[in-house]
Order: sequence, then C-alpha cells, then structure tokens
Amino acid sequence: MSLKQYEHLAQGQALSLDTVINHLKADDHGLIAAIAQQHDTGEVLMLAYMNEKSIRETLATGQVCYWSRSRQTYWRKGESSGHRQSLVSMSFDCDGDAILMQVDQKGPACHTNRRDCFFFTVENDQVVVRSAPIDDTI
Repeated sequence: MSLKQYEHLAQGQALSLDTVINHLKADDHGLIAAIAQQHDTGEVLMLAYMNEKSIRETLATGQVCYWSRSRQTYWRKGESSGHRQSLVSMSFDCDGDAILMQVDQKGPACHTNRRDCFFFTVENDQVVVRSAPIDDTI
C-alpha cells in the first residue's frame, strides 16, 4: 500500500497519523530518508534516516530523533553535542518514501562541526569544500 490512494484529497482534508505511517515506504530495514531543513532560512542541513519509532518520538517530544545506521541505535540529535534540532513541522512526500522536517537547529548540524552536511560543492570539474568548521568555543 502507498499514499498514492490519497492523492485525490483536497486541501484541508486530513488523514490519521497511523494511516500515513502505515502507508510509508520504508526500506528493508524499516528506514525512511529524512531531510532536515532550517525552518526560517530554508537551508538544507542534513539527511538521515528514521523509522516508525523515531518518527513517533520526534512528534511526541519535539526533539528530532533519528536511527543511526552506523551505530544501530536511536540518535537524538544534539544529545551529546548540545547541537539540538527542535521540530517545527514534519511533512511526507507524495510517494511516502521521504520525510521533510522543518527544524530549529542550535549550533552545527554536521558531525564535522559545520553548519550543514552539504559542504562539498561541485565547481566546474572539481569538488570544493565551501565551509569551515564552526568554532563554537567562543
């Protein structure tokens, strides 16, 4: 099943959260790509993965929670660094295979201590590092 069957709904009509979650297209590990975007600037900060439990926790607490594929555990953004992501809004794409979260990011979003994870930029035939790590010791 997919969200396709609900494409005909008019603006303002609603579905239950359970209905939408039950129709999400997760990968074989139950994961869905989740994009974090700064709510007030539109800046794309990072891409990570969520599952049903992390989606529900994020919605319940307002603190963004991901599933860490490398550590195989839940990862509450900023739990150890203090660089928290507070949820402003969550949306699902039309195919139900991606999540877009508008967040309020405190401090760097990237584990490299950069504002965002997308700092490798293609310029002509090279890839250039476009940002330096943030010195947040000041």
